[in-house]
Amino acid sequence: MEAGHGQYKLFEDTFSFYNAMLEDFERAEKYIYIEMYRMLQDSIGMKVRNLLARKAKEGLEVKILLDSWGAAPISYGFFRDVILHGGELRFFEKIKINFDFFTRSHRRNHRKIIVIDDKISYIGSSNITDYNIDWKELILRIEGDLAFSFRRVFLQDFRIYNKYVFDKVRYSRPIKYENLELIRDVPSITLKRINKRFLQLIKKANKQIYIETPYFIPGFLLRKALSEAAKRGVNVVVIIPRHSDVGLVDILRNKYLGPMSKNGVNFRYYTPNNLHAKAMLIDDKIFCIGSANFDYRSFRYMYEIVLLGEEPLVSIQLHDHITETLKSCKEFDYSKWERRPLINKLFEWLLLPVRHLL
Repeated sequence: MEAGHGQYKLFEDTFSFYNAMLEDFERAEKYIYIEMYRMLQDSIGMKVRNLLARKAKEGLEVKILLDSWGAAPISYGFFRDVILHGGELRFFEKIKINFDFFTRSHRRNHRKIIVIDDKISYIGSSNITDYNIDWKELILRIEGDLAFSFRRVFLQDFRIYNKYVFDKVRYSRPIKYENLELIRDVPSITLKRINKRFLQLIKKANKQIYIETPYFIPGFLLRKALSEAAKRGVNVVVIIPRHSDVGLVDILRNKYLGPMSKNGVNFRYYTPNNLHAKAMLIDDKIFCIGSANFDYRSFRYMYEIVLLGEEPLVSIQLHDHITETLKSCKEFDYSKWERRPLINKLFEWLLLPVRHLL
C-alpha cells in the first residue's frame, strides 16, 4: 500500500518504499544522508550503492552511517566507488574484543532515517536489504522543513559514530517541529525517553490504543499501563506477527500475553508473513512511527528514533493501515494459551532472566 496526502506518504510494502527512495535519490541535487541499521550486499543493496556512487560522482554530498553489527559482513570495499568520488562511509561502533566486549557490543544503532536536500526525509521500520522484501513494514516519507531536524539528528550521529562516552542528555534531547516531535533514545537505563513518552500517552488515552510491533516484551510499567487502560474502557489492541524472525522472542512474549489478555488487552496475530512495522496510534489522533520495538532492549540499550505528534494527514493513513492489517490477523486464544505445553512454559521461565537482551 502507498497512501499519499500532501507532504506525507505512508508505505507498508517494501517495494513501494524502495522505488520512492530511489526516485528521490535520482532527483537529489545537494546531498543524500542515510542512517541504517542493516544494509547488505544483495540486489537492493547493490542498486542503492551504484546510484549513490553516481550521485557522488555528480558532486553531491553522500554520507552513509551503518551499524557495524547489523550491516555485517558489508565492508568499505563494497562502497569503494562511493568513497572514490568523495562519499563518506562510517560504521557505528565496530565490534571490539576488550574487557567490556559484551556490554559495549550490545549497544547498537537501530535508527533508520534518510534525509535528502533539506526537502525529504524518511523514518520507519525498514532496512535496505532483500532480507525483508516481503515483510509488512511501515515507513513515512515527509516533504518539508522537518528535513532540517532529521539532518541535525543525522549529523550528530555521524559525529559520535565511534564514541562510547558522550553527553547522553544532549544527544537524546527531543526535537520539536510545530505539532511533531522527534524522540531519541540512547543506551541508558535512566533516560529511556521513548519508553517514558509511551507511558504518558497510554495513561492519557480515552478511547483507543493501537500498537504494532514485531517484538513485544514490555517492562512492568508498560504492561501495567496498558492493562489499566483496558480496565477503564479503552480499546487496547496489540498487533504482533504470528511468527517473527526471532523465535526466542516469540517464546518469551507468550509469558505476558495470557495475563494481559485476561486484563482486557486484545492481541492480534498477523499471519501472512513477518510484521516488522513499529507504530502506535492513540485515540485516532496521536501517532508514533519509527525504529523502536516494544521491548526492553530497544528502550534500554539501543539508539532509536521515533516521530510522534498530532498530524491528521498521518493519523488518517495510519488508521487505514491498521484497519487493513487487522483483516489479516487472528485473535489470541486465551484458552489455548492456558493449555500450552509444559516445555513452552519452562522455556519462558528460562528466558526471563535475559529478557533485556533479546
